[in-house]
Amino acid sequence: MRVPTADSVAETHVRKVRKAAPPPRRPPHRRLVAIVALVGAFVATGVLGAAVAVLIVQRQDAEEAQARNQRFVDTATQTVVNMFSFKQDTIDESVDRFYESTSGPLRDMFSQNNNVENLKAIFRDTGGSSETVINGAALESIDDISNTAAVLVSARVTASDMNGNNRPSQPYRLRIIVQEADDGQMTAYDLNYPNGGN
Repeated sequence: MRVPTADSVAETHVRKVRKAAPPPRRPPHRRLVAIVALVGAFVATGVLGAAVAVLIVQRQDAEEAQARNQRFVDTATQTVVNMFSFKQDTIDESVDRFYESTSGPLRDMFSQNNNVENLKAIFRDTGGSSETVINGAALESIDDISNTAAVLVSARVTASDMNGNNRPSQPYRLRIIVQEADDGQMTAYDLNYPNGGN
């Protein structure tokens, strides 16, 4: 038997086995991928920005509508307070303040037959005063064509005689029609008592 020697081993060619590998890949389109990613980022940013802008505008519109509705209610409640509240030493100012906050049919009614002066005389003849407390108020409807709103107001009026003795309080329920002028000023346009009662 023959034993391999170092010389014979060196003579033998050893073949190295290579592992099988996939074929070489094509070089990637790095520039094209970067451009597409950049365009996609700009489009996504634009869409997100537009959505945020729409939401901001909607929120502002909602806040403006809510503020306008509250101004209708505030005008109606102040009208009721001005209409029923007076003190003997400020009757002229109280009635004038009420009259100046009216428009339309309500103002026409008070401007006819010297009704403003008659109301002042009636208040003076009582010799007392009157205080109004608003129990509640709610916006009933809005007419955007005529720029008016119907506001329901519940109030309690306590009158006192010339000696300062309070009479029993009287409840009132009114529907105040408030009109908004082109300049944004709101006035009491008309009033009525719902269901024919007070």
